[in-house]
Amino acid sequence: MFYCCDSFTKRRTSLHTKDRSEAEKLVFAANEATRQPAMNLEMAKIYLRHSDPAFSKRTWQYVMDTLATMKEGDTQERWDVAMRDHAFDSIRYRELIATSAEDFLDVMRRGTVSTNVFLRRLHNFAVAMGWVTAPIIPRPYWPRLKHRPKRAITLDEHEKIASREHNPQIDAYYRTLWFTGGSQTDIAHLQAEDINWQDKTITYFRAKTRLLAIVRFGKQAEALLHQLPAEGFLFPMLARMNEKHRAELFTRRLETVNISGVSLHSYRYAWAERAMAAGMPERFAQQALGHQSKAVHHAYAKKAIFIVPALEEYERSRNV
Repeated sequence: MFYCCDSFTKRRTSLHTKDRSEAEKLVFAANEATRQPAMNLEMAKIYLRHSDPAFSKRTWQYVMDTLATMKEGDTQERWDVAMRDHAFDSIRYRELIATSAEDFLDVMRRGTVSTNVFLRRLHNFAVAMGWVTAPIIPRPYWPRLKHRPKRAITLDEHEKIASREHNPQIDAYYRTLWFTGGSQTDIAHLQAEDINWQDKTITYFRAKTRLLAIVRFGKQAEALLHQLPAEGFLFPMLARMNEKHRAELFTRRLETVNISGVSLHSYRYAWAERAMAAGMPERFAQQALGHQSKAVHHAYAKKAIFIVPALEEYERSRNV
């Protein structure tokens, strides 16, 4: 087996070959790369062009467009909005093969947490497709994601918001979010056919994950649901709205009751925290929220305070 020895560091590296002529070519290439680093990229392009004609021509805009074709519905719209981020302009038409770690770090300095998230998705997709021969930034060295603090909406805040709402449909929508913990889009698109009055359950597939969510409702929620349409969408006006418009309605309502730091998504945090505080088994909460991963539920319920009931209470309930 032939080895290559660095004349400066004296470090020996295996060439993984027993063929002398092949070993000499590898050593020659290593020497050329050291003497003429400026030529390395152009030489690599020439070799790669023969193996894949499009390899040296693909840009990050091509990756963006390709990934966009794999999205649909609201997810595609969110993707399109994210890709219009001006922070991506510096690499948008840069060839993948000519992109450096400094280019990525510059994009993240110019952008936000969202920029960091979507740049990771672009990078991971390009690596997985073989369009980038090696990670541009190794996984451990990506800048950490620093999300803004998120919290659950409290019962008092929810009551203030709902009681101030003069539109009966929007009022019922907020109350349904409280009872179900559903995402704003999933609840806005609920239909009368999703309700099983005999089992007292609401069943639907989540738009984001396509996972099945099954929520059992109690007497208060049942009284509310009976006031909604008996067929078609439960919230016809809100079902036709874009999610950002529903969010804007909620934001304007928050201003009228002097509440800040919450969003429609806070209803999901609230439901998860209430479920954990009440001692609901996690598998039930996962099914109701439409989650497959325990880690996701832990993220929702991490601020909940769970007080274990006294053993005598459990014993008494079993003897009744």
